[in-house]
Amino acid sequence: MPLKTHIDEQPTLNLTPMIDIVFILIIFFMVGTKFTEMERKIGLKVPEVAQGGPLTAAPEKRIVNVYRDGHITLDRETVTLDELVQRLSVAHQQYDELGVLIRGDAQAIFQRVAEVLHACKRAGIGELGISVRVVPEKG
Repeated sequence: MPLKTHIDEQPTLNLTPMIDIVFILIIFFMVGTKFTEMERKIGLKVPEVAQGGPLTAAPEKRIVNVYRDGHITLDRETVTLDELVQRLSVAHQQYDELGVLIRGDAQAIFQRVAEVLHACKRAGIGELGISVRVVPEKG
C-alpha cells in the first residue's frame, strides 16, 4: 500500500484581474465626475419649470362585452362590429398604446368573440386581453 509522502499544495486565488477592473472603474468614475463639474461651470442660466406629472393620463383599458345572444357592448354601449372598429380606431389614434379587454359570456358562440378580436386588430389595437374566471381545482 503506497503511503502519501508529499503534501498537496492548496490552490491559490489570483486577484490581479479583479484589482485591475476595480482600478479601471475608479478611474472611469473620477473622469466622469470631472466632466459634470466642468459642465456646471458654464455660464448659462437654464429655464426653470414646476414639477408636474404627465401631460395626459394613460386611459384605462376599453372593455368589450360579448353576450350570449351575440350582441356586443363597448364600455356599456351596444355597438355593431363596424361601430366597434370605428370607435376603437378613433381611440387608438388619440392614444397609441390603448388596450382592450374582451369579456365573452361562457355560453356565447366563440365565433362572435373571434369576430370581436378581428375587429380590434382592424382598429390597430396591439394590447388585447381576454377575461376569464379562475376556479379552484377539485381533488
